[in-house]
Amino acid sequence: MQPTSNFNPSHLAKSLLRRSRQGALATLMVDSGDPYCSLVNIASDVDGSPILLISRLAVHTKNVVADPRVSLMLDERAPGDPLEGARIMLLGKAEEAGTEQRKVLRRRYLNAHPSAENYADFADFSFFLIRPSGLHLVAGFGRIVDLKAEQFLTDVSDADGLLEAEQGAIDHMNADHRDALGLYATRLLAAEQADWRCTGCDPDGLDLAADGKTLRLDFPERVTSPDALRKMLVRLADEARAKPRA
Repeated sequence: MQPTSNFNPSHLAKSLLRRSRQGALATLMVDSGDPYCSLVNIASDVDGSPILLISRLAVHTKNVVADPRVSLMLDERAPGDPLEGARIMLLGKAEEAGTEQRKVLRRRYLNAHPSAENYADFADFSFFLIRPSGLHLVAGFGRIVDLKAEQFLTDVSDADGLLEAEQGAIDHMNADHRDALGLYATRLLAAEQADWRCTGCDPDGLDLAADGKTLRLDFPERVTSPDALRKMLVRLADEARAKPRA
């Protein structure tokens, strides 16, 4: 089955990875090798790879430690029949974060799940990163595609400056420019009025959240430095202000 001509599977897969906050994690049971599935909260690393915060007391964590092969099901949570919405089944290996990596994963995860700060540093909890090898995307009739990791992960090899400045930019936008975030959401993404906040940024776009809902604002061009990010955010705010109300 060939995808329809107006379908961009890479873009949809990237968007789902960035917007998803929960998913079904499938692991392999330690003793039997039987499949085991559990509901987990997720966030995304700077390249889009899923981040997990899981307890070593949980069965799925014991499974991952014994065999890192996992799959992760994510869906759009669209109203109506859930089978009519887009979903992805991601394949990969889950690896526990080292000391330096943990700082980045912790920061990005807590931006997406602020309440997790209450237990993120408990001794039995650890951050894991799923390194994707590929995914299977289902988005309706004629829209079923297998993608390799390089087709849906964001290239960050040239964006060290942006990544170093990311948290400062997030904090600045949330503290001083909530009006602009609201304009991005309502004028550019046709979302409802809410107290939208920024939860992450990367070379491809900006992540927003409010009242349990998430949005992805794609940049028209890649952004790899703090100065380029500032200019892009000003440009998008101007475009949002100039756009008529729906």
